[in-house]
Amino acid sequence: MRLKLTFPALLLCILSGAALADEATVKKEVGTHFPGEKIESVKKTPYFGLYEVVVGGEILYTDEKATYFFFGHVVDPQTRQSLTSERLQQIKDARRISIDSLPLDHAIKTVKGNGKRRLAVFSDPNCPYCKRLEKELTKITDVTIYTLLYPILNGSLPTATSIWCSTNRLKAWDDFMLRDIAPTGKNCETPLETLVQVGKKNGINGTPTLIFADGSIIPGMITADTIEKKLSGGAAAK
Repeated sequence: MRLKLTFPALLLCILSGAALADEATVKKEVGTHFPGEKIESVKKTPYFGLYEVVVGGEILYTDEKATYFFFGHVVDPQTRQSLTSERLQQIKDARRISIDSLPLDHAIKTVKGNGKRRLAVFSDPNCPYCKRLEKELTKITDVTIYTLLYPILNGSLPTATSIWCSTNRLKAWDDFMLRDIAPTGKNCETPLETLVQVGKKNGINGTPTLIFADGSIIPGMITADTIEKKLSGGAAAK
């Protein structure tokens, strides 16, 4: 879910709500308006008596009775800085996914060097940034990489299926991502639907997305130098 700001000012939506006493009851009430979405957090703000609600990786605001929802940015007029943007960055930096919570048995596993460090990557075979990332990963050693096929782009499912159904999945992956050699695997039973469900559950909405041993998440293509710095503090592979 994406909460899009239509106007520069706050967009006001009138919603019904019962009298609420604390953050827990605000969270429960807000949840009734977003079925199927995870309400990640609710906290009272120091401005206007509003509550900050994080849902689907985005921020909205509501009053203590959940009578109104506000979508948009709260701006400090003195600094002209968006307090909402600052909070979104804080939430992003604090977000964690445990590598061990992922279905690593459904990953394409690459062991480089001693393989002691660990990295999981959600990757779509038709994603150009994923291919650029793969070239950066060739420069990294002493790491175990778990590639989780995440075919969310149009037309990616057949390619991901063919890679998974190949006799040598790792070779088929490397051939396609690094050398543009099409996979030749035929249809077989795959974990792709499970992987997509796991990705969505964990809020993975783009590829590539890297998850490090400390649980930190970096979306998008990053350089080998950045990866190396992140890996330096990681836990050993099992």
